[in-house]
Amino acid sequence: MFNDIGALELVTIVVLAILIFGPDKLPKVIQDVSGMIRKLRSFSDSAKQDIRSELGPEFKDFEFEDLNPKTFIRKQLTENEDLKEIRSSFDLRKELNDVTDAVNSKEAAPAPAAPAGPATPAAGTGPDLLKKPSAPAPEARTPFDADAT
Repeated sequence: MFNDIGALELVTIVVLAILIFGPDKLPKVIQDVSGMIRKLRSFSDSAKQDIRSELGPEFKDFEFEDLNPKTFIRKQLTENEDLKEIRSSFDLRKELNDVTDAVNSKEAAPAPAAPAGPATPAAGTGPDLLKKPSAPAPEARTPFDADAT
């Protein structure tokens, strides 16, 4: 329940509890909180048993943790035989390497000559959008106005 609380957080909580409730009332507050947690656990356990008894014998293996979407998807992915077959036949690394090789070979290959007709820029002759644009010439820059900004 509290797996992600570190030592510093725990010390901070204890110090705050002592400051808020005082050393005299703190044992009584801890007793009350632990009793409330016990009652909540027993209530949830009895509710789970009631739900299991109402669902019938076909749901005797039903786990409430399976209602968590992450757990449900993980369980379906690991237990489904069709998905295991698909996963074993599909190699993601191989597919990514094939795509990378195809992209790299297109970049290395010369661009085909454009057919005679309307003027369209050939591949590779337009601006390279991945490169950082060079700074414009000083006379082409707009003047900086400190009052306007």
